[in-house]
Amino acid sequence: MNLTEIDARARFTASRHAYLATVDGAGQPHLVPVTFAVDGGTVLIAIDHKPKRSTDLKRLRNIEANERVSLLVDEYDDDWSKLWWVRADGTARVLTEPADRSGPLRLLAAKYPIYADRVPSGPVISIDIRAWTGWAYGSGNSPGAGSTIA
Repeated sequence: MNLTEIDARARFTASRHAYLATVDGAGQPHLVPVTFAVDGGTVLIAIDHKPKRSTDLKRLRNIEANERVSLLVDEYDDDWSKLWWVRADGTARVLTEPADRSGPLRLLAAKYPIYADRVPSGPVISIDIRAWTGWAYGSGNSPGAGSTIA
């Protein structure tokens, strides 16, 4: 069944992680798992203390080259009646100033207690969502059907 905007946002917001898709200047896609918080129509992602290969992250370079991004959350189960997914498409910007990062970091710490104990010191990605797409398994729907909610 097609998800309403309210249901899509609720499922997305309640999820513990998402996948962030970016593309570089040459159009090469890049996909990474992320933790996030939702503030109205904005999704916030911190670059945190988890080990990374470099501090020069491809996702940040990609956003500088192309601000259009997508996020995906989903639920998979061998019982297909429990399947659903929500995609949020938007435009991203990277926040580096302490004053711009403080509010988003408070929201992230409220969702993820580890951030309260160890505040991320890296930039924050702020994504203004322009469209929500969602689907959940239901009678009368074929798997893969979806709807765009803008």
